[in-house]
Amino acid sequence: MYLLIHRPKKSSKSVCRRSNIALIFVSVVTLVGCDSRIEKFDPNEVFSLTLAKSESVDMGQAQEDVTKVIETLFGTPESPTWPQDLISEETLVQTERLRRAAGGVSSEQDGTHLGLFQEHCVVCHGVSGNGRGPASQFQNPYPRDFRPGIFKWKLTDRAEKPSREDLRRVLENGIAGTGMPSFSLLAQDDVEALIDYVIYLSVRGELERRLLRISVSSLGYGEEALSDGERLQFPGDEQSKQVIVSNLERIVGQWVAAKDPDEEQRLISFNILEDDAGISRGRELFHGKIANCVGCHGVDGSGGVATLDYDDWTKEYTTRLGISPNDKDALQTFREVGAHRPRPIYPRKLKNGVLRGGDDPVRLFQLIRQGIAGTPMPGVTLVNEENGKGLTEAQIWDLVSYLHSLQDK
Repeated sequence: MYLLIHRPKKSSKSVCRRSNIALIFVSVVTLVGCDSRIEKFDPNEVFSLTLAKSESVDMGQAQEDVTKVIETLFGTPESPTWPQDLISEETLVQTERLRRAAGGVSSEQDGTHLGLFQEHCVVCHGVSGNGRGPASQFQNPYPRDFRPGIFKWKLTDRAEKPSREDLRRVLENGIAGTGMPSFSLLAQDDVEALIDYVIYLSVRGELERRLLRISVSSLGYGEEALSDGERLQFPGDEQSKQVIVSNLERIVGQWVAAKDPDEEQRLISFNILEDDAGISRGRELFHGKIANCVGCHGVDGSGGVATLDYDDWTKEYTTRLGISPNDKDALQTFREVGAHRPRPIYPRKLKNGVLRGGDDPVRLFQLIRQGIAGTPMPGVTLVNEENGKGLTEAQIWDLVSYLHSLQDK
């Protein structure tokens, strides 16, 4: 069995782009200060406004109460806490790692680095992981917002959380063609602390979103002012505790269940040997009606197809509310509370292009099979035998062979 691994060459254009981003980072960090104290996480005002528009309700009281609950459970950027006593899982996040990743940048006498997230990540991903750090507006694509709990580059299934291994791969390899650099030179303990902190921000942010939605859909917020006994709070009455704990357990359980697929099982039928027959079959599938990759990625993966589509997080506060992403006036209120300016999402150029999710065979197989979460890139229906309605594993491997043939070797 042979695995063809190819890494695309860096163009002078991409090198210049990274140099410009690096200069921006240095400038922003100089202005903000690595060791500055950040007292509170910003509330998710963009999502609150989205609910206010979609449900035609006033979110003021709900936002206030949910913010208090989230602060009680998860602490502050300086002193993060993990609600271990409310969940049965014990190993997902370690409080010692959170302590190392949180707060301003400093070092202890034994050389242990503190403030890792502020040192390496805040400038792009923001203090709360909202993807709106000081340098985010200069980047295309924007940095990931961790709070919806949706991650693009992973080996787990589309609807699942990424595994720790997925997050580790992104940190160590970076994401080609984006502002996300490699942190392969960090000590392994520092990488593990950052993984814990990303999970912490994602769990915290997703619970905040869930509680905001539930406050409107089930708890009566927005219709009229609620009395103290009716409001969501923690610690509070049994109803509040049940709502909070059940949703927290569900989110944490999804993270715990996320595991890398069995690569040996995935590779049972895999054999890339620069086989002309496999490449030819893959090309036929690429341009055929079942996979129909050509519809977005262009003839022979050359790109240039205008789709005028957007990612899911942009659609949340635009098209799903009946607002055009190009309507600046309608989007002004969202922009005022921090929403990024909508940008169209373009299908990847595959011929001699940069593959952001990585170009090793197993990752390509998984991306074709499941699609890319949060984007218009669909998955395929996996079938046991060729039937004209889906693709077999062997056919997906033929597509992988064809994609490799498009790369500049």
